[in-house]
Amino acid sequence: MVRHGARGERPRTREAYLNVSRVFYPSPHILRSTRGFTILEIIIVLFLFVGLLGIVLPRISLEENLGSVGRQMVRTIRSLQDLSMVTQKPLRLYVDIDRGVYWLMILDGEQEKVPIEHPTWATPLHLPTPFRISDMVVGQAIKSSGRVDLSFYPSGRIDPMTMHLVDARNNLLAIAIEPVTGAIRMSDERIDPPPPTPLLILDRVKPLLKMTEVVKDSRQP
Repeated sequence: MVRHGARGERPRTREAYLNVSRVFYPSPHILRSTRGFTILEIIIVLFLFVGLLGIVLPRISLEENLGSVGRQMVRTIRSLQDLSMVTQKPLRLYVDIDRGVYWLMILDGEQEKVPIEHPTWATPLHLPTPFRISDMVVGQAIKSSGRVDLSFYPSGRIDPMTMHLVDARNNLLAIAIEPVTGAIRMSDERIDPPPPTPLLILDRVKPLLKMTEVVKDSRQP
């Protein structure tokens, strides 16, 4: 059925009514795509994003900075180990815990010489600020001040040692040289020296020790 409008207007067909409905009544999908995010939704997303950055960024920067200092120290130890093997001369690394300074000396017989031929070690080196040495473990002794020396031998052996580095927030990094294998490992936990191993005496030796003590007592006036 075709309806006639006002005088002078052309009659509207069914197709014309459908076209008008499409223009003035868009689908829900089109409404959602053009509306976008509300201001409240954007504020919530930004708030969550800023909070996540506040948690993640400080940890990343501290761990990378302290870790980079530790890795540099490990590379230094390895390079000195190689230098001693190549030159076939023992080396001694001195570390001043209080000042955070370390320097290298070459052992030539009974004398110590400054390695002038190696520009890197011609002058003492400093730990970068704000990092410092908390203490160093040499053998069973723990030193938190003063000077400590670490020896490198032409055979590739290194004296066992553990160094504890800390940053401005007292985050800790341990660098340990294994006494048997010479391996170097890093840890974010403190590494203390193992307790001394008690001396084991075989059962067949104990009577001999008792006899020795008896003889000593008999000789005493």
